[in-house]
Amino acid sequence: MTQNRLNQNRYERGLELFQNMVGPQGTAALEEVRQCYPDMAEFIVANGFGDIYSRPGLDLKQRELITLSSLITQGAAEQLPMHVNAALNIGLTPEELIEVVIQCTAYAGFPKALSAFNVMIGEFRNRGIELTAGRV
Repeated sequence: MTQNRLNQNRYERGLELFQNMVGPQGTAALEEVRQCYPDMAEFIVANGFGDIYSRPGLDLKQRELITLSSLITQGAAEQLPMHVNAALNIGLTPEELIEVVIQCTAYAGFPKALSAFNVMIGEFRNRGIELTAGRV
């Protein structure tokens, strides 16, 4: 099997998973990346989703919780909307996502966690999700 065929298999596997997780909004964002720099879009899909997200050992919910934690810890708020929506699309609850933010306050600090919290609340509102008051 040639390297191109291997790359094509990775890409096809990754694209199917990516589209299932992120839906039309994420797919549109990927298309913007593709128009700007096609190799970056291919790398995101083939490596991120074709190689990593599709691995056995962790389910998609676990992988998305790890991804959200990592993004919060890095302060990468611009990446959070897509992953918040992916997490909701694969069955994580808003309350579980807020718990990730709360957990990150201890390890990433309140400023990064609060930035993530604001992004999450915005995405919940965009989807018409209302949270009930949390407990302390």
